[in-house]
Order: sequence, then C-alpha cells, then structure tokens
Amino acid sequence: MTSATLSNPLIPGMDSLEVSGKTVLVRVDYNVPLDGTRVVDPTRIESTILTLKALLERGAKLVLIAHLGRPKGQRVEKYSLKPVVAELERCLGRKVVFAEDCVGNAARTAVDSLQDGGVALLENLRFHAEEEKNDPKFARELASLGDCFVQDAFGAMHRAHASTAGIPALLPSAAGLLVEKELKFLTGVMEDPHRPYVAVLGGAKVSDKLAVTLRLLESVDAILIGGGMAYTFLHAQGIEVGKSLLEKDRVEDAKGVLKKAAEKGVEILLPSDHLVAAEFKADSPVETTRTQAIPADKMGLDIGPATIELFAKRIRSAKTIFWNGPMGVFEMDAFAKGSIAAAEAMAAATAAGATTVVGGGDSLAVLKKTGLGPKMTHCSTGGGASLEFLEGKLLPGVAALAKKRV
Repeated sequence: MTSATLSNPLIPGMDSLEVSGKTVLVRVDYNVPLDGTRVVDPTRIESTILTLKALLERGAKLVLIAHLGRPKGQRVEKYSLKPVVAELERCLGRKVVFAEDCVGNAARTAVDSLQDGGVALLENLRFHAEEEKNDPKFARELASLGDCFVQDAFGAMHRAHASTAGIPALLPSAAGLLVEKELKFLTGVMEDPHRPYVAVLGGAKVSDKLAVTLRLLESVDAILIGGGMAYTFLHAQGIEVGKSLLEKDRVEDAKGVLKKAAEKGVEILLPSDHLVAAEFKADSPVETTRTQAIPADKMGLDIGPATIELFAKRIRSAKTIFWNGPMGVFEMDAFAKGSIAAAEAMAAATAAGATTVVGGGDSLAVLKKTGLGPKMTHCSTGGGASLEFLEGKLLPGVAALAKKRV
C-alpha cells in the first residue's frame, strides 16, 4: 500500500490474513440500481470480484455483507439484496447462497452450510437500525459469523457504522484490493501528482464541492469549473447568469475560492460561452451565447463550444487529471456535449500517459453513457467517500483498519 498520511494511515492488506480454511467476512458495496428484481448497473459488483476471487483462490469461505438504499432500519422489500445474487453468480462463476437476514438463525444457517470456496450473501445490513448506529452488540453478532474481516466497500467507509467501524475492532482485519486501489490513486492525486495537475469540477452546487475545491487549491495547477456550480462563480464576478442555477448564499464562498486561487497562483477557468434555453426541458430550443453572460430570460444548461475546446485542450495537456461532476445536464442529450467532451479529452490524456482519476457520482454515469470508463486510470466507486477523503478527512472505516494494525 501507499505510505501513511493523515488521510490514509498505514493499513494492512489481505496478505496479512491467514484465510485458508477460514470464514472471511467481507464488507462489499452492492448499493446498486435495481429495476424491480434486475440489477441495472453491475459496476459495483464487478469491482469487488478481484478481491473475492483472490480470497477464494487462497481457500477461504466468504460471507458478504452489504447495504442497499435507505430502508431506515426496517425490512423494506424493494431494498432487498436478493436480486444481486444472480449478477454476483454471473460475475463469480459459482453458486452464491443467500440468507434472508444478516444476523440470527438465517445468517448462521447460511454460513454453516458453506464448504471451502463457498460464498454467501447476507440480507441488507440497513434492515437493522443498529447498523447505522454502530451498535456494539450488532457488530459482535456480525463478527461472530467470520474468523477475519476484509473491508472492500470504499463507498461506505466515510460512515461510522457497525460494518465499517465496529467489526474491525473485533476481528483480524484488512483492506480489500478495491479499497487499496482507491486509497492509492486518491492519495496519489492529492500528494504526489505529476504536473501539470488539472482538476475538472462540475455538478449542480458549489456547496457540495466547496471543501474539496479549497483542498484542491493546495495541490493543483488549474481548476476547470463547469456545470451548475459555474454560475455561482460567474455571478461572484459580477457576470449575469439569467435564470441559471444560482446559490446566492454561496457567492461569498465562491469569491473566497477565487481570491485564494489568485494568491496561490492556481488558474481558475470558467465557461466563456454556454448552451442556454428558456426552460429546463429536453426539447426546449437551444441557443449558444457568444459571451460569459446569460440573457435574463435564459438558463445555462451546458458549457458552449468555445469552452469545450478550451477545457479539452487543458485536459489533454495535463499529466494528472481529477474529475468530479458533469459539465451540464448530461441526462438530456442536447446538454451532454460538454460532459462527453471532457470524458473524451481525459481518455486521450490517459492514452498519452497521464493519470486520470474520476471521483464517482454523476461523472461515472457520463462514462457509462460514453463507454469510456475503461479508458481512465481509475474510476472511484466512492462518491461521497472519495470527496471526503480528498477533503483531507480521516474516514472512519480507514481509521478502524489503521487502529486494528496498531
């Protein structure tokens, strides 16, 4: 693993565990989108397979624990993990036992039925309110199902729950291969980037990205800002943004970012033109502005062609690129060009030897839409976890593994 840092202290890898003939409790992130009983996007399942196969090859029995959705401590059928079984069996190429609960007789029966090389998936952890409360008794019940613990759900490690913070205090524990990869690349872009280092930030709100933007100013050479958050930055410079999304209570924060960037010599690039429409509709007539200003009766919904050209050029010339957030309303084809262009430029940069890291969320949806995910160096499964890590926070799940090593 990478060297220890404040946000990434030294934590043990799977080779520190003796797993042959043992039952390994594995926390995975199977919070996947479902269409009834079918998994719509199996990316998070697929991302765990290397870890699972590595453990199986060493003779382990696997007990997988995960959450899905926000059932708020109640058994809610639409949040059952049962539909995940078929997709998991396809990815693993072997039978998976499903337990109707994650603790109690159902869980114990499923675990006891496993032979060496067997795999069981337990029902949604969040069907029990004790999971999110990090209840010690619940953590002990979960821990009793395994001989050791592997944490491979990076997307849940920013929560101090029983399955992320409680279990590592009770069992020999280690990071899975996915978690190791996440920590390696996210630490790398923050602490040891090849230059020029460019961050591409988008999405709806400045408030969602303020902390990570301020932290990025400590390490990047330039930040390219698109999406809805760009309009708050433009407004902070006295530029008219019409009916565009605007966080008036964050204008002063935006001014603070611009001031700090100037002091540190970090270039902030904002859209020089926009795709605009009168209404937030897919079929609304689209116009391109010639300047940064947006007419009073229009709203910005994507970056314009001049901005696309500028942003793409800066991305392709960088050696390290971090991207979080789309450049426009990419769900509507008319306003997806900016996001697609950013993804294409990052793919080109990767091919030219750059390190490209995509920070989860809607950016991954853009890559799914374009099929460019495999062209990136690393696509984080973390979402909120990746942003909090990049803000410099010590994630509870990381801290729990580090304490266990000590």
